[in-house]
Amino acid sequence: MRDRSHPLELLRQAASGREAAGLCRALVPRRPNLDGPNLSGWARDGLLDLASNDYLGLCGDERLNAAAAEAARVWGTGSTGSRLVTGTTELHARLETALARFTGAAGALVFSSGYLANLTVLTALAAVLGAPNDLLIVSDAGNHASLIDACRLSRARVTVTPHRDPDAAAVLAVTRGESTRAVRAKETCAAYGVRVGCFRPPSVPRGQACLRLTGRASLTDDDFAAAARALAAIRDDDES
Repeated sequence: MRDRSHPLELLRQAASGREAAGLCRALVPRRPNLDGPNLSGWARDGLLDLASNDYLGLCGDERLNAAAAEAARVWGTGSTGSRLVTGTTELHARLETALARFTGAAGALVFSSGYLANLTVLTALAAVLGAPNDLLIVSDAGNHASLIDACRLSRARVTVTPHRDPDAAAVLAVTRGESTRAVRAKETCAAYGVRVGCFRPPSVPRGQACLRLTGRASLTDDDFAAAARALAAIRDDDES
């Protein structure tokens, strides 16, 4: 039985358990390179740095150092507010215009980290594509933590497929309620050239009869378009 004599005792016990399991992590301060920019990857302690996220090797680039110092001198050291209020500067606008031109995109939006970019993009798309129960996100089992958190925050239904498995199937359930409605919807899909599964009690709880659409890697854009037409026909039948 756990000791609850102190309000923080449960946290202390949890911390002790993590330490015993070798799961504790500690911050290790990194010293500056006093000999100038270090572009070789070797740190001042003599270790080759293969742990950082400096993928482009630009952390010690003299041009970026000078530009950052100049930006701090001209614009100050704080954003003064969020991007939507006062935090967007002319520098942001110029950078995003240049990035959009470089990539051939209509526009660009810069985030302070890739983590925030993934979080924002997925939750924003989920918000505009429909109600959480109507949206399915198919997530690779090897996805980065930022995408996993974004899936959770989206409140959408999430199906996790094996990492890089081209044969993994994504399953979409379209709830119809009563069995007769599910059977009618299945017949509508067939009329539009799409075969779907039809699950009724006792396979599913009473009142939750549904269609089952199974995706696979070999489906083409035309196949998705055919499925969309069939589902649209079901929706039109409901509204008529």
